[in-house]
Amino acid sequence: MTEATSHRYIPALGKIYDAVSEFAEPILRIALGGILIPHGLQKLFGAFGGMGFARNAELFDKLGFTPGIFWGTLVGCTELIGGTLLVLGLFTRFAAAAVVIFMIVGVKFTSANGFFWSQGGSEYALLIGFCANWEQLRRAWEYSHAANAVVTFAAFCSVVLSSLMTRE
Repeated sequence: MTEATSHRYIPALGKIYDAVSEFAEPILRIALGGILIPHGLQKLFGAFGGMGFARNAELFDKLGFTPGIFWGTLVGCTELIGGTLLVLGLFTRFAAAAVVIFMIVGVKFTSANGFFWSQGGSEYALLIGFCANWEQLRRAWEYSHAANAVVTFAAFCSVVLSSLMTRE
């Protein structure tokens, strides 16, 4: 086995890995945005069976995020606009940062329900948060943002760990 293929799970597929590797990051970015957009449409417009603007604002008020109209709109716009920016590849670090902040709160809020998404746990928020954080971290060193990327990643991990450890 040569040095170039030793890191691959299935070395025989090396040519396929080489052919598709440049598409991996854009696919993750587009998938992340594509997952966020419908959630924003649900919150803001009631699309796809969502609550819509007024009921979403009521929900945020009920959850203690007051004023609910502000927080519900902010979260919906973060998902819709941030997701669109990620799909288009525009201002991706800023869009990803907004999503990371939103998901930190999501992890903290949902961790009381455990880990699994099916029980309302933090699984979805963790996955989306880490994917968005990857978008911030990728090639960070090339742009001299290594310290910012490491601090963001460390902050996200510390919030996740503290929320999981403080569960009752």
